[in-house]
Formats: sequence, C-alpha cells, structure tokens
Amino acid sequence: ENRLQHSVPVPVTRYSLVVPNPKKLALFTPVRVDSPKAIWKIYKKLYVAFGPQHWWPAETPLEVMLGAILTQNTTWKNVEKAISALKENDLLNLNRLINISPQQLARLIKPTGYYRIKTQRLLSLIRWLDQKGGIEKIKNIPTAILRSELLKCHGVGPETADSILLYALERPVFVIDAYTRRILSRYGLIRGDEPYELLRTRTEKNIRLVIGDNTKQLVRVFNEFHALLVQLAKKYCTPLPQCWGCPLASD
Repeated sequence: ENRLQHSVPVPVTRYSLVVPNPKKLALFTPVRVDSPKAIWKIYKKLYVAFGPQHWWPAETPLEVMLGAILTQNTTWKNVEKAISALKENDLLNLNRLINISPQQLARLIKPTGYYRIKTQRLLSLIRWLDQKGGIEKIKNIPTAILRSELLKCHGVGPETADSILLYALERPVFVIDAYTRRILSRYGLIRGDEPYELLRTRTEKNIRLVIGDNTKQLVRVFNEFHALLVQLAKKYCTPLPQCWGCPLASD
C-alpha cells in the first residue's frame, strides 16, 4: 500500500480535453489517436477526484496472482470469499498449494463461479511458479520473457498476465481491460476495437512521453491509473453513462 500513497508525480502544462455530449456518444468520432497530454490529464483529474486506490488489495504477490485468475468473469466480492477460504485453510503458500487436490481447490474457490475451469487455471499457474522456484526466482526474469511464459499457462490471457506483472511483480506494464476501452473510446483517444497489444504499448508509450522511463514511477502510475479507470467506470462511465458529476466532465 505504501507505494501507492503518492501525489500526482509530474506537473504538466494546461491543455484541453474534449468531452463528448453523452447524448451523442454513439456518434462521437475519435480524433486523437495518440495524445500523451490528454491521457495524462485524465489521470490527474481522476487522481484528484478519487485519490489513491491502494490496489491490488492483497498481502503477498502470490495472493495477487491467485486473485488475477479468480477475478475472471466475477465480482471482487466473490474473489474475497475465495481468498478468505484459502487463508482459513492456510493455503496462501506455494508449498501447500502445490500439493492440494483439484477437488479441494474447487470447493474453496466455488464462490467465484466457473470454479472447475478456474481450478485448472490456478493449478497450471501454481505448477509453473513451482517449476520456476517461486516468487523470488521469477523476479530475476526479464519482463518480456516472463510475460511470454505467463501467457503459456492455461487460462492466462494478456489482461491476466499483465495484472500479475504489474500488481504482483511490480513491472511497468499497463493493464488494458473493458473499462479502459470504454473510457478512452468515449473521450476520443481510441476507437475501442484495437488489438490488445496495440492499446497496451500505445498507452505505455504515451505515459512514458509525459513522465519518463523511471521504472518505479511507471509502476506507480500504471498501477494507480488502471485502478482509477476502474473506479470511474463503475461510478460514472457505466454502459449507460452517468455524466453528471463525472470528474472528466469539465476542464
């Protein structure tokens, strides 16, 4: 949590952000495909409005990794139930998890839904982590190689892999999800249907152009920015937008 308790780290000059009329969202045509200043202004406004989000809510990197699988297609409230069950059984430990039966694991994570599928995905990730020698060992693997290996684990797609890299391993990788696409497309920065890798690398590049290449600072901003976008999407930028009071609705 301490690494998230920071002020907006880089001052920027004034610039405008065009906010579409919510009644015309369907007709709004993106005109700013790459705009570092506009991206940064969104971040600043959200940080001022919502403050630090202290995300990911976990005590250890392993807990984050498990949560990244469990959160697929469910609410965080259900993930918390599963994590609590694992804690109560003293299973947030790689040495114990590697020996758990699929049946026991499935029973414990049942609140998250799709528990049989998620059991196989968790076991695949756990076995890979064990083969690599645990969390401390994989910390020495370069990010690109680590990401490639994570993507080979059963059920680990780009969003899950990047969540693990950013939140569990503190790598400067931006997480793209449905919320990110929804918000950035509504504000004309993307179309919304671009390939995942294009959006990820573009967003990372735009933020780097504003704050530089300091790894620790990038991790803090990527971490906070993604969490802030999630908060905005849940409170204001819902499927049917609730623009009244939105922190992005005015300059």
